[in-house]
Amino acid sequence: MGPVRRSFSPWTDPDAVPLIRFENVTKKYGDFTAIDNLTLNIYEREFFALLGPSGCGKTTLMRMVAGFEEPTSGKVLLAGKDLVGVPPYRRAVNMMFQSYALFPHMSVADNIAFGLKQANMPKAERDERVKEMLKLVKLDKFGGRKPHQLSGGQRQRVALARSLALKPKVLLLDEPLGALDKKLREETQFELTDLQVTLGMTFLIVTHDQEEAMTVADRIAVMDHGKIIQVATPGEIYEQPVSRYVADFIGDVNIIPAKVETAGGNAIKLKSPWSESPIEVSTNVSAANGSDAWLALRPEKVGISLQPPAPGTANVLAGEVWDIGYLGDLSIYRVKLPSGDIVKAQIANSTRLVERPITWEDKVWLSWAPEQAVLLTS
Repeated sequence: MGPVRRSFSPWTDPDAVPLIRFENVTKKYGDFTAIDNLTLNIYEREFFALLGPSGCGKTTLMRMVAGFEEPTSGKVLLAGKDLVGVPPYRRAVNMMFQSYALFPHMSVADNIAFGLKQANMPKAERDERVKEMLKLVKLDKFGGRKPHQLSGGQRQRVALARSLALKPKVLLLDEPLGALDKKLREETQFELTDLQVTLGMTFLIVTHDQEEAMTVADRIAVMDHGKIIQVATPGEIYEQPVSRYVADFIGDVNIIPAKVETAGGNAIKLKSPWSESPIEVSTNVSAANGSDAWLALRPEKVGISLQPPAPGTANVLAGEVWDIGYLGDLSIYRVKLPSGDIVKAQIANSTRLVERPITWEDKVWLSWAPEQAVLLTS
């Protein structure tokens, strides 16, 4: 599935027509603005994630597609058709909830068949579709069981099969893996992406879990206060955030305050209270001399050493190891600078840890290449 996902990028085609389009959508509840003049395109066969903290408006957007909410102004289009006034049961979408909402008195097969019955599908065709869905989610032998006889992961699969049974144009996933434990959630994320590619359907997921969005999505929309701050692929969101908000929300990061000292070409020198010497950054971001700026530096891009680097090495900070977090596959070092600020550095534990080479209260030097950090102006 990997090559398929990497080659799929309809959003780069100016002639591509979106399957879902939010066009200048605003949603208000009294004086509160949940969605603020938002425009967004989602394409057919795309796995799209709405990511943000509670109250940012992501669930409101999904509910507009489902038909549970109507925009105060603007349009929500599905395959070019305005959805305003179209009841939920007449929309070519289906929704899977975090709670799964399975009928406890029905068998797994009957739960999956419920929507098909409501659609008056003939029994023979219905039975065949249920069989197909059970095989798809690897529950072939569980059709006769009741939901309480299943594990959490199995119930999640039943809810997914029921949502897919009617073969909607769009499947809406509202925090679908939130009830699963961490290990099972991680396994299910990959199963979900493979399933989406296999079916060739459009999935729209709402989540506040950054790792989940990064794993499953072709593109992510990072939201805040009813606005979209950035829409991009997971790699672009992580490596090229457009603001401190996005950089800080996605993954772990050091945000270093600075002022632009000299700017020329693709090289900029910054003066920061965190460093006695200028900080160099390679970037194509334009910034005026003397303007405020921030450097977003991921911990895994920071080298840490007990020995000072060679004279003339760019971007060096000296400090003392303040805290260490051992996470098995990696270790996080929190280094306190003379200014009192903390910089995080991350090291992969590629060998079995017998004796820690760098420990608490050691004096260390941190360094990074000019191209490893991202210059932010907002």
